[in-house]
Amino acid sequence: MTQRTRFVCLSDTHAYTPSEAGFKLPAGDVLIHAGDLTNHGSKSELRKTMNWIAAADFEVKIVICGNHDITLDAAFYAEHGSKFHGQHPEDHQECMEIVTTASPSIVLLRHQSALIRLTRPNGPNTVFKVFGSPFSQSPGTWAYGYESAHAAALWDQIPLDADLVVTHTPPHSLCDSRAVGAVGCKALRQALSRVRPLLAVCGHVHESRGFERVRWSQSSASSSISSNARPEASDNQDQVVKGELPVPGSKKQSLVDLTGRKAQRLDNHGCAMVKAKMPSSQDTLYPSCPMDDQPLPRPRAPGQKQHSPSSCPQSAKQTTPRPLRRETCIVNAAILATSWPHRGGKRFHAPIVVDLELPTWTKPPGPAPLQKSGPGEV
Repeated sequence: MTQRTRFVCLSDTHAYTPSEAGFKLPAGDVLIHAGDLTNHGSKSELRKTMNWIAAADFEVKIVICGNHDITLDAAFYAEHGSKFHGQHPEDHQECMEIVTTASPSIVLLRHQSALIRLTRPNGPNTVFKVFGSPFSQSPGTWAYGYESAHAAALWDQIPLDADLVVTHTPPHSLCDSRAVGAVGCKALRQALSRVRPLLAVCGHVHESRGFERVRWSQSSASSSISSNARPEASDNQDQVVKGELPVPGSKKQSLVDLTGRKAQRLDNHGCAMVKAKMPSSQDTLYPSCPMDDQPLPRPRAPGQKQHSPSSCPQSAKQTTPRPLRRETCIVNAAILATSWPHRGGKRFHAPIVVDLELPTWTKPPGPAPLQKSGPGEV
């Protein structure tokens, strides 16, 4: 049995509250924030952002960091913090506590996965697995960066049974266009073409807010792209159709329907469409306590020891086509519509609302064990 579950997606709020950005949060079951909570990661910015997220009326709020949330990347801030905060550095631990203790409804994902069960009496009572990561590539010196040579090892850690993937960076050629061209991550696109989640939410590239539906090729990691492709296009290339949202300033809700009620149903019958799953030893089960502040997994240099298949069992590449998982919806949910130096002034977008059909869960006999994974153990 499945039920419609509503996700309200946003990213790149950069310390602006919804009222300051000129919108009201639409109603929904789950809030997703895909990073850049702040401009420079100060405690005051973090408190301001986490206060409105904590107060928002959603059963679960899934949050990741972005490249501007510099104080939450301990290794980066220890090396480069003085560039941003001079002689008045922030305390990383205090900043992290602001995020992790803001509300028990907030699930902070730091390159890790969580199994989410919605349990409100009047809610959809659905279950899904989500992977979230703050990493992105940016010109200049910013947090959560990685080198292109290490990108494949980083994104291979997305579990193959992820229903949702939340990343700050967009995948290459999907919701990632700037004046200079496509700036998203090629390795992330290849990883998504193997995993084939129902929904991938990102931000980072403010100018490319919107959504695109990708029908994956028969190849498990195709690099060929066909924009606005017809359904009868070759199975040897990904078919990408750009979605339409209300024009800026419209009072209409920016709704992406993937259930078949108002638009074509998402053609993805993978892990989310089978009977409700029980947690594995690699999953964090929500509801649970806040996640530990452990060091982030960093891509290792060539020659250094990587995660073994036994320590990261679901990160192995899928080498054969996945016939029931054909389509993914990519959403860039950037709220701030312009990038620095914001010529013509700052402008803001509304959140993007996504409706998904997800499986309902049945309470098993006896208490379910609480199982939890550290960052990177996916």
